[in-house]
Amino acid sequence: MAATMRTVAQAAGVSIKTVSNVINDYPHIREDTRRRVLEAIETLGYQPNLSARGLRSGRTGAISLIIPDLRNVYFAELADSVMTAAAKRDLVVMIVQSDGDRERELEIVRGPRMRMVDGILYSVLALGQEDADLLDIPTPLVLLGERIFGGPADHVTMKNVAAARAAAEHMLSIGRKRILAFGAHDNEVIGSAGLRLTGFRQAFDAAGLRHDPALVVNVGSWHRRDGAEAMRRVLASGVEFDAVVAFNDAIALGAMRVMQEAGLRIPDDVAVIGFDNIEETRYSLPTLSTIDPGREEIAETAVRLLVERINGAEESIPPREIKAEFRLIQRESTTVTVP
Repeated sequence: MAATMRTVAQAAGVSIKTVSNVINDYPHIREDTRRRVLEAIETLGYQPNLSARGLRSGRTGAISLIIPDLRNVYFAELADSVMTAAAKRDLVVMIVQSDGDRERELEIVRGPRMRMVDGILYSVLALGQEDADLLDIPTPLVLLGERIFGGPADHVTMKNVAAARAAAEHMLSIGRKRILAFGAHDNEVIGSAGLRLTGFRQAFDAAGLRHDPALVVNVGSWHRRDGAEAMRRVLASGVEFDAVVAFNDAIALGAMRVMQEAGLRIPDDVAVIGFDNIEETRYSLPTLSTIDPGREEIAETAVRLLVERINGAEESIPPREIKAEFRLIQRESTTVTVP
């Protein structure tokens, strides 16, 4: 039978009220009493009811992370980083997947389940700038991602334009000219794909070079299979290229597999760089050069800002926008061995 507050109280030889005070970190409790209660909680495996605790204290000790797709490794690793940052503050994280669907994104953030948490970290995908007012909700909120800027909440994101420009400049610096912009989305301006394409083009403009529009490759979703399918189309088209700047690591890995199957050598024939620095990039063959967008910093900063809002950061403080620092990591996929 599951342990209850009553069984914990009996095991520790205290009242139920004392157990409640320990759980809610009430300061005026003798240390030996606190120790006995905590030992009883651990021995019995008691799990406090967050909803009931919230009714008493106004806090649940839980936050929510809403992300589009856990199959996308970046979001899975972001979730891990958020949980680590939250644990430092004794918070648990409830992860909710939106599937990048507009109606579901609105339903989740405005639904009753979000009232059971103290705050929300929200990585928007389907909503756009015109929807900013819809996210003006009473629950403390921090936005992640690139869909809504200047909205009603604090916003933590990455330097997409500058980072993509650095990736393209790296390719130009090693003598590549026919570079695929791999991962574009039709007519997108705001959003990861649109911003990264902007940065990519800036690198060519700064170098005084024209980029062939035929080298801009649309990739709908950003999973490995989508990168593989897009690369098959590129190879079938006969377009000539000597490098790939992929807008995330997953599509870069999918593209690399297809190119290698076609007999292309990486990086001798085609140099490749990705974006996100997911763990797999350190173990691919060859290892994948990539942009580390500052995922750990994003998670740590987002949780810190959210806790500040939960703890009553003055409403007079306007919404803050913070961009994490990035770094370019050169690995085997862009390192040509000179004979």
